[in-house]
Amino acid sequence: MKSKDILNDLLTRNVEDLIVRSELEKKLKSGKKLRIKLGIDPTGSRIHIGRAVPLWKLRQFQDLGHQITFVAGTFTAQIGDSSDKLSERKMLSSEEVAENFKSYHAQLSKILDMDKVEMFHNGDWFEKMRLHEFFKLTSLFTIQQMIERENYAKRIEANKPVGLHETLYALLQGYDSVQMKTDLEVGGTDQLFNMLAGRTVQKAYGQNPQNVMTFHILEGADGRKMSTSWGNCIYIDDQPLEMYGKIMTIHDELIPAYFKMATDMPMDLIAQIEKDMSLGDNPRDTKASLARAVVARYYDSRTALKAEKAWENQFRAGEKPSDIENFKTKKGTAIDVVALAFDLSKSEARRLLAQGGIKIDDEVLKDTERKITKNCLLQLGKRRYKNIQVS
Repeated sequence: MKSKDILNDLLTRNVEDLIVRSELEKKLKSGKKLRIKLGIDPTGSRIHIGRAVPLWKLRQFQDLGHQITFVAGTFTAQIGDSSDKLSERKMLSSEEVAENFKSYHAQLSKILDMDKVEMFHNGDWFEKMRLHEFFKLTSLFTIQQMIERENYAKRIEANKPVGLHETLYALLQGYDSVQMKTDLEVGGTDQLFNMLAGRTVQKAYGQNPQNVMTFHILEGADGRKMSTSWGNCIYIDDQPLEMYGKIMTIHDELIPAYFKMATDMPMDLIAQIEKDMSLGDNPRDTKASLARAVVARYYDSRTALKAEKAWENQFRAGEKPSDIENFKTKKGTAIDVVALAFDLSKSEARRLLAQGGIKIDDEVLKDTERKITKNCLLQLGKRRYKNIQVS
């Protein structure tokens, strides 16, 4: 790929907002080694392929020699970012934050060379910040600026509470950029306000304002925004067969978006796929090609082909997988065991039960009070199994 094409792909593929493009292009063409920031508030323990979109963009920058920096919100995650929420977020304890962060490194290593990544924890500076320094920071913004945000405005209109601590999140995130000397911050579209706040904070502290890059949102298999709370996620640490099977269930109209956002297939080939689909190509075959590409991205091509063969045996021939994982647990209600075995919330487990999506030893679970007291085969949906071993 020519250098001009590399730059264009870097600045356009999957990018929703780029502020300010001319500034960023100038920095890149100057040969400057940029400091590029991604903030992680570890309020969950797994990364789905939608949240991986900015990570793959960071991989592009890393391959070009730029410095990737992560900030773990060990302080701000205890507040909770409500940028995309219409209700107040539960404040996490420092212990919960630390526990959630444990699995992040292994997942991030699937995409980035973590030995070259600088890692920061914003508790290192916020826990030492004096009150007069905090007031200097808060003086940069007005209450009007904070509460005019759409999600806060809707909550105020609905007479729902907006915590004062929530309104401070953006300026705290902006101060992270000061401490990390950030040139470019990346994140989801819901983070645009927070990242723009970083430009304001950096100016006030005598730094050049960072550029900001946001990304398109990848929808889940059901067509809604991919979200852990909705249980429609494809996680980057899903087992190959499970990952392959989830891709095969996405709506046909999502296939091009998944090729663009969840693979590195060249854009001209994706355009040809869209054209072929419009002319009548079998979406099932195209989706199989997509599933192979996604699994290969997080594992390898051989593993992807093995997953495809296993999926075809399982779902075309009606066979169960031969390598079902064992899960040890104590006696309890089926809902509790399902939630633990498949890493779901109890509300997600109840929703699946109501939809007839849970089976115990090939029998559909209907009773919310049923207990599991002996070893059994637990099935979730069409493709997820666990051998339950009761101790």
